[in-house]
Amino acid sequence: MASQTAKEGNSSMLQTKPLGMSSPSRSRFFFIAQVTLRVLAIAFTVSAISVMVTSGQSVLIFGFTLKARYSYSSALRFLLGTDAVACAFSALSLIFLYLLRFSRSQLTIYFYLFLHDMVIMVLMNSGCAAATAVGYIGRYGEERVGWDAVCGHVDKFCHRNLVSLVLSYLAFLTYLALAIISASKLMY
Repeated sequence: MASQTAKEGNSSMLQTKPLGMSSPSRSRFFFIAQVTLRVLAIAFTVSAISVMVTSGQSVLIFGFTLKARYSYSSALRFLLGTDAVACAFSALSLIFLYLLRFSRSQLTIYFYLFLHDMVIMVLMNSGCAAATAVGYIGRYGEERVGWDAVCGHVDKFCHRNLVSLVLSYLAFLTYLALAIISASKLMY
């Protein structure tokens, strides 16, 4: 009898719950946060894509037509591609997250969700960094190399690309938050 009580006492110590919310409300919060952030990521990337694709501008300077399009820059095309990939995988991860609610092996699925969020976050970070570098050169130029700033001539193009870049950074931040939430779920 005493050994059975000791076993029950030891097993209850192993089953400690984290401080704060109970397990069902914590799981509900996790699910709602995941869905909300993934929908936000889709909205940010779709908006960034639409702004980038419509950002072309043509101006006449000294009898020459200067055209500025996102497709002329490999960094802006890369950002557009990363936004498209992040948008598609965000939509797929919403389906995956819905199926998670019916799964028994949740720890494995949480790990894959965390891994997915980290990969997309790193991809978004690289696309945003590349476009930021090109945008900086477009706005301020690089005197030592002889590259002139072009944003003084095609300001509408530069402004729209800046808006697209900010939306992409917001998508990156949503994936950062998703990675943090997924990591915290793995800890418990």
